[in-house]
Amino acid sequence: MKSEQQNGTELGRFLRARRARVTPEEAGLRVGAGLRRTPGLRREELATLAGISIDYYVRLERGRETRPSPSVVDALARALLLEETEHEHLRSLAALAARRAPEPPAAPSRTVRPGVGLLLESLRPGPSHVVSRTNDLLAWNPAGLRLLPGMEDWPLSQRNIARYVFLHPAARELFHDWDHQIRGCVARLRALAGTDPDAPDLARLAGELLLKSPEFARLWERYDVKGSTHGRKTFHHPEVGDLTLGYQSMELEGTPGHRLITYYAEPGTAEYDAIVLLDMLAPENASHRPVPSDGPSASAPNGASAPSF
Repeated sequence: MKSEQQNGTELGRFLRARRARVTPEEAGLRVGAGLRRTPGLRREELATLAGISIDYYVRLERGRETRPSPSVVDALARALLLEETEHEHLRSLAALAARRAPEPPAAPSRTVRPGVGLLLESLRPGPSHVVSRTNDLLAWNPAGLRLLPGMEDWPLSQRNIARYVFLHPAARELFHDWDHQIRGCVARLRALAGTDPDAPDLARLAGELLLKSPEFARLWERYDVKGSTHGRKTFHHPEVGDLTLGYQSMELEGTPGHRLITYYAEPGTAEYDAIVLLDMLAPENASHRPVPSDGPSASAPNGASAPSF
């Protein structure tokens, strides 16, 4: 018999995960002296805070109620202390749960338009690359690949930033805040899993990482869905030393979730000189615009298969 966790919906799983992370004190509740066996809020406490019946809330968590009204969704978001990105994710999960017969997902295109390749070239020497919705590396300029040492040793179809940060031995030394980097990768994948749970590209990647990385498995269960789109990152690069770069991630409209990520530094600074050197160190033909195929990714590096989840 399947457990309640397996029988539930993504909406129910999200509610359970977030309920476990809000303490009664954070929610403004008084806690008695007795031992609490439930991490975070109890179901009845959350139902009371949201102004709904405990029976209705239990049915939401267990997937027996799939059509919460917008006001209920908003009330739950307030009770769970969700930030705006998380609140929007909850709305998406509620809309997904209400669909009775979702269409089978289509395999997302990996094709990069020629104009995007020209754009990558125009961003040189700034390291820049285009990734798919699951962080497959689809196109890059010379420094955009050189910034990730060891990535060029993997086959084209296996170059994925999430796979790199969790499984490549160079990644822990490269990123100054590796923990922050992996949290951001999982948050993006978790958000996709909530709105497109049957996505075959996600199933292959998440299945592989769940088996191979305890850190990924731990973060996957937390159900964070907040990803960063801009900021600064510090790298300990084996070829050009330590450097802190600004970065901007932006979605490419008219694509199935492709994003352009570009790094930059102020001209005349040591960081700018470092990215110029990265650009110069790359082979002359290091830019990559097309992808090897429009089909599914091959097996994982080193010949390991990528199971579904």
